[in-house]
Amino acid sequence: MTVAPERILTQTKIGIRGVSKTFQVRGADRPFTALDEIDLDIRGGEFLTLVGPSGCGKSTLLDLIAGLTAPSSGEIVIDGTPITGPGLDRGIVFQQYALFPWRTATGNVEFGLEAKGVARRERAERARHYLDLVGLAGFEERYPHELSGGMRQRVAIARSLAFDPDVLLMDEPFAALDAQTRESLQEELLGIWEKTGKTIVFITHGIDEAVYLGQRVAVMTSRPGRIKDIVEIAFDSREGDLRADGRFGEYRHHIWTLLRDEVAAAQREEASSVA
Repeated sequence: MTVAPERILTQTKIGIRGVSKTFQVRGADRPFTALDEIDLDIRGGEFLTLVGPSGCGKSTLLDLIAGLTAPSSGEIVIDGTPITGPGLDRGIVFQQYALFPWRTATGNVEFGLEAKGVARRERAERARHYLDLVGLAGFEERYPHELSGGMRQRVAIARSLAFDPDVLLMDEPFAALDAQTRESLQEELLGIWEKTGKTIVFITHGIDEAVYLGQRVAVMTSRPGRIKDIVEIAFDSREGDLRADGRFGEYRHHIWTLLRDEVAAAQREEASSVA
């Protein structure tokens, strides 16, 4: 699949300006700082991947963009408007599927549409469309326990897409899957991104996954999380086996070089807290 050039140079969709996030910890003398002075522009229609050592605040940053929590300082805007809470312009996919076990795949996808008051026929049409988009045509009436892990995650993605958000926020959605299923869903997700033109922010621990999916990779420091660097990923084409491309290995090595000291720092901090 080829990345359309007009999708790359678009104006800022999400602006993160001097964002810090602190938490009060019981028994501690001072607040815990998860994020410190984050500045980041996310372009409209781009696929941005976010990597960093464990505990660096990646998920906290995604929660802030989702409006699930508010920054302690700074501001996050979407299309120039400050984010003050959750909104239908943002869909979220977590690592855990969080499907209703008593609802079929169609019923799970329709859930958010019911809350919006969408008419029954339109709900069914949208559910069928998005389940087909994620490769689940023929499985609409299956319950979660009748689906594999990868299929359940596809339902979760279809549910987030069904109310047509501008932005899709994904927090390690493939981490619990086996390697073959994960690679298959990565390819499916790129196809969905190209078909829908969504802005996608994708958190991952995997450098290979970050390079394969992202147009840009934002690398975070160890705690407190800051943006250490942003790596532009530019392949001439995404046709064929991208991982066999020599530039893939170069990008991977560069990002690991940026992360190596941060991972070591996070491990030292974890060891000192246990000691």
